[in-house]
Amino acid sequence: MRVVCLAGDGIGPEVMEQAVRALRELPLSLELEELPFGGSGIRETGDPLPPDTLAACRTADAVLLAAVGSPEFERTVVRPEQGLLRLRQELGIFANLRPVRTEEVDVLIVRELSAGLYYGQKGRRPDGTAFDTCEYHPDQIDRIARRAFELAGQRRRAVTVADKYGVLETSALWREVVDAVSSGYPDIALDYMLVDNAAMQLVRDPGRFDVLLTENTFGDILSDVAAVATGGVGLAASAGLSETGPGIFEPIHGSAPDIAGRGIANPAAMIRSAALMLGLGLGQASEARLLDDAVDAALEQATTADRGGSATTGEFGDAVVAFLQSQPVRAA
Repeated sequence: MRVVCLAGDGIGPEVMEQAVRALRELPLSLELEELPFGGSGIRETGDPLPPDTLAACRTADAVLLAAVGSPEFERTVVRPEQGLLRLRQELGIFANLRPVRTEEVDVLIVRELSAGLYYGQKGRRPDGTAFDTCEYHPDQIDRIARRAFELAGQRRRAVTVADKYGVLETSALWREVVDAVSSGYPDIALDYMLVDNAAMQLVRDPGRFDVLLTENTFGDILSDVAAVATGGVGLAASAGLSETGPGIFEPIHGSAPDIAGRGIANPAAMIRSAALMLGLGLGQASEARLLDDAVDAALEQATTADRGGSATTGEFGDAVVAFLQSQPVRAA
């Protein structure tokens, strides 16, 4: 199984190092290839998604991504984030799954990832006006809705759609399409909630949700709200899935340039993303659970600065590795 590792920018290389350490402890035949991406891609080739990196990603079984973004490129025409958007398009990534779990909460946010504001027409007019266009085709909504209902069928059989119905025409289209899709899943409960109320409920009562389905921009915001409300973005992983090609697995936190190089970043979300990759991308469910268990154990033993402790990034990784090494040896 071949995995392309894209460490990216800021704390990315630091947390990726710990994820790679953990993966190498598992009894699996994994080929891990680390390639430039984001800021490092710009520095090496002038492109945040160098051609060799893209070619490797296309033929990989999965892509493990840390983070992109650097103050160095904030005012430049070519920026690291452009590489991420292009990579998602090139691999046909359309579904972003963001699990939010604690002892009391188990929510799965399903975010549409291929359309909306981030991909619509944008620009500036001669009078100084700026515009960003939010567009959705019914087919784009249909396929993400079907994925959400299928996932709900494996969980507690409930889907909530967060939108801005009554204000946005795209939200009206979402309701039309999702209603039609839901008729094929009569055993799945469906309800709708305005996105501002959904944000409030994620803070006040996240346990009320099972699968929370939403469009691209709303999903980006709601998943961060949910992560902070249930432990912080340092713990939250995500999976970006396509219909046929490799998926992209990444933590939801950014590159955190303010703490880069200090060895204090929490690698839990990065390692959990590797666990998602094992389960959803490589079909290794038991190893995915083992890696998740290792993160749980490390969270109890090595508390990093974001959670009020003093453990370093490497010490957290040490705790993960120690747990994995303590488990019974199994054949690859």
